[in-house]
Formats: sequence, C-alpha cells, structure tokens
Amino acid sequence: MNVHNQNNKLKVFKFGGASVQDAQSIINLAGILKKYNHKPLIVVISAMNKTTRQLIKLTQLYFKSTDYQNQLKLIIDFHQNIINELFIEPKNINYEFEQLIEQLNQKLTQKPSSDYDFEYDQIVVYGELFSTKIIAAYLKQENIDNEWVDIRKLIKTDAEYANAKPDWQQTAQLLQKQFKYQKNTVITQGFIASNQQGFNTSLGIEGSDFSAAIIAYSLNAQELVVWKDVAGFYSSDPKLFKNVVKLDAVSFHEAVELAYYGAKIIHPKTIKPLQNKKIPLHVKSFINPDLSGTLIKETTENNTGLQPEVPVFITKNNQILISIAPQDFSFIAEDNLSDIFSLMARFRIKVNLMQNSAISFSICVDYEPVRIKQLLLELKNNYKVLYNTNLTLITIRHYNSSIIEELTVGRKIFVQQKSRNTARFVVK
Repeated sequence: MNVHNQNNKLKVFKFGGASVQDAQSIINLAGILKKYNHKPLIVVISAMNKTTRQLIKLTQLYFKSTDYQNQLKLIIDFHQNIINELFIEPKNINYEFEQLIEQLNQKLTQKPSSDYDFEYDQIVVYGELFSTKIIAAYLKQENIDNEWVDIRKLIKTDAEYANAKPDWQQTAQLLQKQFKYQKNTVITQGFIASNQQGFNTSLGIEGSDFSAAIIAYSLNAQELVVWKDVAGFYSSDPKLFKNVVKLDAVSFHEAVELAYYGAKIIHPKTIKPLQNKKIPLHVKSFINPDLSGTLIKETTENNTGLQPEVPVFITKNNQILISIAPQDFSFIAEDNLSDIFSLMARFRIKVNLMQNSAISFSICVDYEPVRIKQLLLELKNNYKVLYNTNLTLITIRHYNSSIIEELTVGRKIFVQQKSRNTARFVVK
C-alpha cells in the first residue's frame, strides 16, 4: 500500500498530555482506538499530564549541577504507578521503561554543556518516550495490534534547540519510506525530533500538534484528528466564558487568523502545512468521542470562514505595553524599527500587537520577566521607554458594537485598533 498516494486512507490521530494524564485516561484512549479501528492509523502522543514541566525542572537542576535525584524519582514514580495500575503482567513494559531510565541516567551523569537549550532537548524527550512505550504495551495487552516507532529517526530538523525547524524534504522522504506499506496502527511521539548530528531536538510551542501535521503533510493523509478535552472550537474559551458557541466548521484561513491572535485550540504552524495540501483537521473530544467536533477545512459552506458566523473573542492576560521613542524626540524611522525588531528577535519576544505614531512605537507582548527585563535594559540605551504591566489584550473577530461594549465596559483602554473583520483592545 502506497501511503503517499493522494487517495490513500491513512489517518493521523494526536492525543495531548491531558488525554493521557493517568491510567483511566489511557484506558479511555484504548476505547477510542477500538471504536475507530481504522487501518492504517498513525497515533501521535504527548508526554503524560505535566511530565514535560517536571522534566524542565529536572533539566534546570542538572544544568545548575544541583542535586536532581528527588526530582528524577518523582518522574519515575509517577510513570511506575501508572504501569502498576494498567498491567496485569508488567514484566515486559517494566524492562523497556527501565531501559529508558538507564539512558536518562547516563545523560544526567555527564557534565552539562554551556548551552541550556541543547541540554533541555536531550532530557525533555523522555516524556514522550515514556508515554508512548507504556501506551503501546497497554494496547497490545488489550489486543490492539500496534507498532512503536521512534519519530526522532524520521522527523529531521535544524540545530535550533528548543525550537527546531523541520527539514521538510528529508523528513518526507524518511516518513514515506518508513510507512510505505504500513497496514497496522503506529504509536509514535509528538514534539520531539533529531538533527543531522543525531542529537535530540524539540519543535517548540504546541510541538505535538505540529508533529502530527508534519506526518499528515508528508504522507498526504486523509485527515488529521486532534483529540482535546473540549468538544471542538468555540467562539471563546469555554473554561473562561459562559454562553459560548461551538463552531461546526472553520476555514483554514480563519483558523490561522484566530490562532495567530492567540486562540489556544490549534497553533498556526500546525494548520499551515495542512492547508497547503487541503488535508482536513478535525478537533474532537476524547471525553465524548461520539460528538461531531469542529472540522477545519479549505472552505465552509457559507464561505464566511465560520459556521455559525458569530463574534469570536480571544483574551490574552499578563501583557505588557511598551512605548518606545527616540531620546531626542525625532521621528521614529525605519532604522529605529529595524533596531527594535532585531532586539526582540534576539530575546525571542513575539509581538502580539503594535502601533506607531510619528514619534513613538508601541508593542504589546507577553510579560516574561527575564526576557522583558533584558529587552528594556537594551532599549533604554538608545530610547525613551515607558511601559504598563498587568494588561489584557482582547481580540474580537467578526465584531459588533454590543460585543465590544460587553468586553470593554468599565475597563481603561490603552490601545484600540479596528479593521474590517477584527477589533483589538489593550485594556486594564
């Protein structure tokens, strides 16, 4: 079976950390796979629950040459308890788990380099390796035939550790060769990869979704299904707001716009490769898998980008608004902007909103204390800098006057911008 034929039936499923947070969640995942029973199927799985955060703490202790044994034990015990709950006869999975622990121990006994991002990538990958080894073994216990695949051998990237970019051509060739005759279910990892030197790399924010999109794109999959703890894409975060509306369908273009503005459902770098090959992305609930979810595709039936067409609003808290002006009160010119953007690139600060006048330039960004402090120190060398913290950025797509009033009433507005489809406000 040639899986990179445009008419193939391959599906890619992606399960995030919340969907595999404990033994019962893994039992639920097995139930979903039994229900779909789709062959061939590639299942991309994240680290369990908060394991990545725990591995980051472990990396920080290791990098500072501080005692990390208690932190390591916490991670091992968490997974061992899940193994004990899931398995009738855990001998085989215990052996595979212990092999991974031994590899991690060998890494931790080496002296750390001076590159934190490199060390981060060498350690954090174990979250996905632990979860997929345990889940693949449990599925076999439940008579779900599957093959465990190390995605690091197939997704190749550059050497930008902690935020690696895929080598699309080489990755596609490796994936197509690996899965050319795939007929059963594959269990593999999200978020992790490797570079040309064979070192572990990671794909940055929302890397597991991105991994699934890379696989779907490279193999011309029929569909990518992302399983989440919500029933689909809503007009706003249902965990934060009441009376939100579930969207049955969203166009690729609209989804990229919403993700760019901060909608948490899917990262834009996940959507773009799927859009390039018109591969539908289905967002479904792992809690209620029979619900229809939201389909992200090339167009919606009404061609507005949303079904139903309702205002969609996104809030980003913990923002800082920084206003920058030349010290001599001359005009903000192109060379000033080039200088400012180069500083933001150096400190990896993403602009959420910008606005300029003749003599000043303002940016709204996430408040990350260490990076923001470095940026402000650099800017003050050449510019007059003012800033406000603890702000909220509100973005409303397909806005109307009543939704603007509802979201901004009683709040001080620092910046407001309106275009044909989008209104944005920085408020206190």
